[in-house]
Amino acid sequence: MHFDVLVIGSGPGGYVAAIRASQFGKKVGIVERAEIGGICLNWGCIPTKALLRSAEVYELIKHSKNFGFSVENPTIDFPKVIKRSRDVANRLSKGIAFLLKKNKIEQVLGTGKLTGKNEVSVELNDGGSKKITADKIIVATGARARQIPGMEADGKRVLTYREAMVVKEMPGSVTIVGAGAIGVEFAYFFNSLGADVTIVEMMPHIVPVEDEEVSKELEKSFKKQGIKIHTGTKVEKMDKGKSNVTLTVSKDGKTEKIKSDYCLMAVGVQGNIENLGLEEIGVKTDRGYISVNENYQTNIPHIYAIGDIIGAPWLAHVASKEGILAAEHIGGHKIVPLDYTNIPGCTYCQPQVASVGYTEKKALEAGYKLKIGRFPVRVNGKALGMGESEGFIKIIYDEKYGELLGCHIIGPEATELITEVTFAKSVEATFEEVLHTVHPHPTLSEIVAEATHDAIGEAIHI
Repeated sequence: MHFDVLVIGSGPGGYVAAIRASQFGKKVGIVERAEIGGICLNWGCIPTKALLRSAEVYELIKHSKNFGFSVENPTIDFPKVIKRSRDVANRLSKGIAFLLKKNKIEQVLGTGKLTGKNEVSVELNDGGSKKITADKIIVATGARARQIPGMEADGKRVLTYREAMVVKEMPGSVTIVGAGAIGVEFAYFFNSLGADVTIVEMMPHIVPVEDEEVSKELEKSFKKQGIKIHTGTKVEKMDKGKSNVTLTVSKDGKTEKIKSDYCLMAVGVQGNIENLGLEEIGVKTDRGYISVNENYQTNIPHIYAIGDIIGAPWLAHVASKEGILAAEHIGGHKIVPLDYTNIPGCTYCQPQVASVGYTEKKALEAGYKLKIGRFPVRVNGKALGMGESEGFIKIIYDEKYGELLGCHIIGPEATELITEVTFAKSVEATFEEVLHTVHPHPTLSEIVAEATHDAIGEAIHI
């Protein structure tokens, strides 16, 4: 079996790369050891958003009186919440399988390993093995939840995001270690459905990669929702019981114990580079990730790598774009390297968090003089009509040239609003272009223009 292009891994990087390569008339194969669509579609981005939507609906029901409705004693069918999430993931997985078939991409279900510079050996899921050769190979094997030695997930009381998505019972209490996107999303989900939730984060703030003002606002909102938060706190010890988990944590020299039904470990990810044959054929890696150039070529030029396997940012939309660029390079196109300073990040708890570009701190460290505008959600007409009042937008411009440097939003539909700013930044827009863009009224998007007015000292509605 020989292909022009063979892709190992069918996640949002792999399947997109395969389809794009096929569009160039290449004979393409794809190797997948688990579900078509990879982690994002089956055990990450998509099913978690389905879970979060259930939590949002339940929150609306609980506050229905604010909208003129009375719903007495609502109950939760937790197994059905989980089933709906799995059904959404399964439907999309079948959709990706259809797209691969439509684009004449051969699917090989099994575990692939590089056994030569142009050869991959696949241990087939249904038994046996198969040797495949290819002119070009794209490695897109993704990443998995990082484990802390001595505190490994057992799938029973100590969970990763994967087990948390299919937990069989609604937890009475959950302790979440790590307050990045995964940690805070599950904190919102479990808390909204009635669990007693505690977050333990080693950094000074939750969602530590975000602008500090946003982190503080989310922390304030979470505490208001009843979530307990321990920042600047380290987990020293974990004791697993039959029906609970006890963490010993420390802060400023003081220790305390936190006991809960479950513990969710959300402390980042690590690349799936093991047992790929990388060392045997001489593919270079660095600190657990494959090293690539701006075309996503490894040190062996006809072997490419994309997505989580090459390191941060570990985002599905980044993997997809990298997959397209790698395929286009293989197809002989001159590609424009991806600008990693213009990648939007989204967190889907409530209130939502989204950002792109520099934080205020990073912009100052880079030597810029800044014009910063802010606008609160509570005075936006559309938001008030929706019954949403939490949050704000913070937009950062360069004082000298007026260039858009970054934007940080916390509030309703932040993850949708960030696209406008990402596009503006990608075309090197200044505050003038943003203000020349007429924003429809009433919409949430008006906060972008309002914050820009504020940045240049021309605020109208505050």
